[in-house]
Amino acid sequence: MKLREYALVMYKNQPALIKTVTADKFDIDTPSGTKKVRDKDITLLHAGPVANLSKVQNYPLPEADVREAHTFFDGDNPSLRDIADLLWGDLPPEAWWSVWKTVSESPWFIAESPESPITLRPESQAQAIIAKAQAKKEEGTEKDAFLERLASSLKTGTAFDIASDGKYLQEVEALALGKTDKSRILKELQGKVKTAETPEAAHEILLATGYWKPSYNPWPSRHGHTIRSSQVPVDPPTDKKERLDLTHYESWAIDNAWSTDPDDAVCFDGERLWIHVADPAETVAPDTPADRDARSRGATLYIPEGAARMLCEETLDYYALGLSPVSRALSFSLLLNPNGSIADVSIHRTRVRVSRLTYAEAELRKDEPGLAPLFAIAANNIERRAKAGAISIDLPEVHLQVSKDDQGNPTVSIQRIEPSPAADMVREMMLLAGEGAARFAFKNRIPFQYVSQEAPDIPEQLPPGLAGEYRKRRGMRSRKVGTVPADHAGLGLGMYSQVTSPLRRYGDLVAHQQLHLWLDGKPLMDTDDMLLRIAQGDLAARECTLAERETNLHWTLVYLAMNPSWTAEAVVVDRAGNQAVVFIPELAREAKITLGNSVELGTVITVRAGNIHIPTQTVTFITDAV
Repeated sequence: MKLREYALVMYKNQPALIKTVTADKFDIDTPSGTKKVRDKDITLLHAGPVANLSKVQNYPLPEADVREAHTFFDGDNPSLRDIADLLWGDLPPEAWWSVWKTVSESPWFIAESPESPITLRPESQAQAIIAKAQAKKEEGTEKDAFLERLASSLKTGTAFDIASDGKYLQEVEALALGKTDKSRILKELQGKVKTAETPEAAHEILLATGYWKPSYNPWPSRHGHTIRSSQVPVDPPTDKKERLDLTHYESWAIDNAWSTDPDDAVCFDGERLWIHVADPAETVAPDTPADRDARSRGATLYIPEGAARMLCEETLDYYALGLSPVSRALSFSLLLNPNGSIADVSIHRTRVRVSRLTYAEAELRKDEPGLAPLFAIAANNIERRAKAGAISIDLPEVHLQVSKDDQGNPTVSIQRIEPSPAADMVREMMLLAGEGAARFAFKNRIPFQYVSQEAPDIPEQLPPGLAGEYRKRRGMRSRKVGTVPADHAGLGLGMYSQVTSPLRRYGDLVAHQQLHLWLDGKPLMDTDDMLLRIAQGDLAARECTLAERETNLHWTLVYLAMNPSWTAEAVVVDRAGNQAVVFIPELAREAKITLGNSVELGTVITVRAGNIHIPTQTVTFITDAV
């Protein structure tokens, strides 16, 4: 049929009215405005004439039993007009959009176009569609009732029935865990209570309803990290490659008392300093499943609840140092000049005998023949780096630990980490290994990861005590990771790489993989390949660091909430007018606080915690000092 003016047509599943016809073009009125279209863009509903589109949209089509038409036309393929004549009789042109909608949306028919024959859907299929629609309607009714109950609970503080209504909060939990950025529940709840469609608001509702306990930690998940160690297997070592036997020397793995993954050890053979490092790269080769999983994690996640390891737990049995009588290592052998600088570096696969010590134990034995040279080398290196402009920052640190009883109730402990000469010694050994590896790679033209840092912005005159240490930290620049060596101003080193933690840092693992390729005489990863691997691992590692930082703050707030009478000393480290920054050594945290203008830097005040809000990770520290 030729289309003419004032005919009723369908355009993009919406009613439209032809206003003018020009050759093969049509001007049509649609609910969203006037359009110019071709005949292939529209489908005829009724030849008209139809004067008003609003009457089409609002036409009151009488109710009809559509199933009657399904029974009547059994075995046929009726047209839209056949069905309309049976159910409604003679209808005005304005009714045909409603007719089409009623028939095409009916479960009893399959209607593809108003101009095409209509297929009758088998009764079993139609009944299934009807049942599904009814279930969805009932679900919507149930959900509306749930929203009312939830809103009432949030407004009045009355108990929320988790047993019956908890299922509806699963999507809210997904938002709170960062697994989605939307929640229909929260969106619809906004009209009933003051809330928002955010992870923090979701967290708050989960706490208010009792779905989560206040101690529940969502932060690893929000940063894309699991709290389980890698489940990807690592092949056990084969010992097919020759290793230098150094078991006649005693080496020392020295760490905190709570460390469970020793990945470095040191020894001095009377001539050369040896830094032994766990050697997972022997079997975790580039692009193996374990390597790809480690790259996606970036680092081992260390939180007060425990460690989620970058490599599977069995890797510790294979490669951690000192967990068995003989350990496999990738060892950095350094010959040092009298001033502590590095004269020569060599790298070897080794077999070593390692004894484990805590920092406290090492300090008690620091004058013994096996340990005394290590402390002396460290002191020399500290002096060398200081002369080169190294920045030493001495701010208090703490160790958070969480234990849970049989009911899952947590106990949080916050332990001050005391300054330790043994920890300083181990740090210097690791820095020497990193410097030595960087020099070795540069000398042998090995594409490698280098870590650098621009000179800090620190004034010549610093206030004494913690205020001065705080100012130094504020002046430090961000570190940079790349494949071109550059100064690391903060460490006072001309070039530096990180190589001493391949069990827990992906960048270190990549460095070891490259050194293995070099030792085997195999083709090396090129610079672009190294950059890509390092960048991917570094991105994941940054999220890991954020997860650790926010988890530590979470447990700090839980600790403060569980100890309402807590007070502690705080030191004023910065100020602007009556606003001050204080550092709280007992928590190793800084906070802003309002103080009188007369309070000097370095002043010690007593603070207490108030307004603790775990979902948004906020707390107000209050003092009675003026």
